[in-house]
Amino acid sequence: MKRAQDKVVIITGGASGIGRVSALRFAAEGAIVVIWDIDKAKAEATRGEIEAAGGKAVVAQVNTTQPEQVAAAAQAVQTEFGRIDVLINNAGITRDASLRKMTLAQWQQVIDVNLTGVFVCAQAVAPYMEAQRSGRIINTSSVVGLYGNFGQSNYAATKAGLIGLTKTLARELGKYNITVNAVAPGFMATDMLNTIPEKVLDALKSRTPLGRLGRPEDIAAAYLFLASDEAGYVSGTVLSVDGAITI
Repeated sequence: MKRAQDKVVIITGGASGIGRVSALRFAAEGAIVVIWDIDKAKAEATRGEIEAAGGKAVVAQVNTTQPEQVAAAAQAVQTEFGRIDVLINNAGITRDASLRKMTLAQWQQVIDVNLTGVFVCAQAVAPYMEAQRSGRIINTSSVVGLYGNFGQSNYAATKAGLIGLTKTLARELGKYNITVNAVAPGFMATDMLNTIPEKVLDALKSRTPLGRLGRPEDIAAAYLFLASDEAGYVSGTVLSVDGAITI
């Protein structure tokens, strides 16, 4: 049997980047993938890829910072499928600037999406998981949340905050057989790195013992493990997927 056979899996930010690759991977493993994204056109394109490969997917245009939208979207999933097995809080943004140059708007935008949005999604989905007495919540932190990074005080704050949120929710929800974990990607070859100069990327590669940037497939595999039955006793942990750059 496939590792995610017939599981209902919500992936926020599932239209592109790591979210898209994860949606394709979970669908290939037999999951019913629910893509929540603000970019409906890209989300529909990802759904098309999944269906063309024989998988199952649905799309909802959701702004994860809006509690009413998220609550309605969660209710729609529960109504259609009768359960929610996995929530992957993958959506995230960057608005980089040094402390002196960062505006309050840049700070707040990142806090709203990367931290508050995760709280909103978890709060909306958890009651359904509690009722069925099972579930997996996976939050996307970052190596930046563990060690900081120049020009990313807002991003680092959210990703560090997600670690605390993950551990707290693991304590609160464990009695319902719900595991809550975080994945901390290193520097990944995605569109988020498009603004970084090539020489900086080369330096990152040279500092990484594995000698390369991460791939979205690396994170999708980590999500899949934490969502699987094999990870049933793993909760409250942070899984670093960073090529050992932090050691």
